[in-house]
Amino acid sequence: MIVITGGAGFIGSNLAAALAQRGERVAICDRLGADGQGADGPGAGGKWRNIAKLEIEDVVPPDQLLAFLSGAADRLRALVHLGAISDTTARDGDALVETNFRLPARLWAFCAEHNKPFIYASSAATYGDGAEGFDDDASIEHLARLRPLNAYGWSKLLFDRWVARRLADGGPVPLQWAGLRFFNVYGPNEYHKGAQASVASHLYRQVAAGEPARLFRSHRPDYPDGGQKRDFIWVGDCVEVMLWLLENRQVNGLFNLGTGKARSFADLARALFAALDQPENVHYVPTPEEIRDKYQYFTEARMERLRAAGYEPPFTELEDGVRRYVRDHLAAADPYR
Repeated sequence: MIVITGGAGFIGSNLAAALAQRGERVAICDRLGADGQGADGPGAGGKWRNIAKLEIEDVVPPDQLLAFLSGAADRLRALVHLGAISDTTARDGDALVETNFRLPARLWAFCAEHNKPFIYASSAATYGDGAEGFDDDASIEHLARLRPLNAYGWSKLLFDRWVARRLADGGPVPLQWAGLRFFNVYGPNEYHKGAQASVASHLYRQVAAGEPARLFRSHRPDYPDGGQKRDFIWVGDCVEVMLWLLENRQVNGLFNLGTGKARSFADLARALFAALDQPENVHYVPTPEEIRDKYQYFTEARMERLRAAGYEPPFTELEDGVRRYVRDHLAAADPYR
């Protein structure tokens, strides 16, 4: 059995679907929340819809996770920890520490004690404004130089640094460990995320409603409007990397999970209009003042370490991923994977 925390969420439910299709027994730890059908997209608020098609071993509330794991240790093949407070605007530092730092530390200790693989979600938010680059160097010295721009990114970095210290001190280590710094992931089953959903999802809803696609205006002379860049990665590629890690237990480390190729928001909008067979119609709006001084103009994952570890498949091109997302999910009667 493989346990996925955050398994009813965006990336977690896509991984759960892939594992279930392979015949794996999957247990999910998550809070499903209230069902709803709101302005944030199809099924907004109803995370159960993300896993409605799957055969699932169990759905475990987060406050019962450690007890569940203790009772299922002999059947546990791996623990994939994707659950977190992932809202980049979250301000409750105590909640962030408890959920994004202390809980994964407990899960690391459990997997070390029971000799189980442990894969966890870090975040590209640990890189802050990118002044130190986007190198997934897991050394204590490099991690100490990173300066996240928000409490969420800091809480993720806090755990990365905790792991680095345990490794340096020769502390207990799981059978396998891998931290994944997800960049800008897009794809099906993110409809419950509201404002935290991908830009691709937001742009689709705007265009489907007959509105222009709205992008932030540039407030820097070295970037044109819409020229701000991100490393957009199709969720299916993230799933393939995690499946590969589960099959290659000799691979350990902290790894970026992007494509290694930054693309502009204007490129994303063009890909969306092409997928919809519509003429481009983009309206640029000012970046809100409350985030303007912290707004990132460029992110791009360095992927050398994952490639050096042996991962060879190519990553999905932005145009292909957006086309698939629109035609197979966003514009389909059933948008869920």
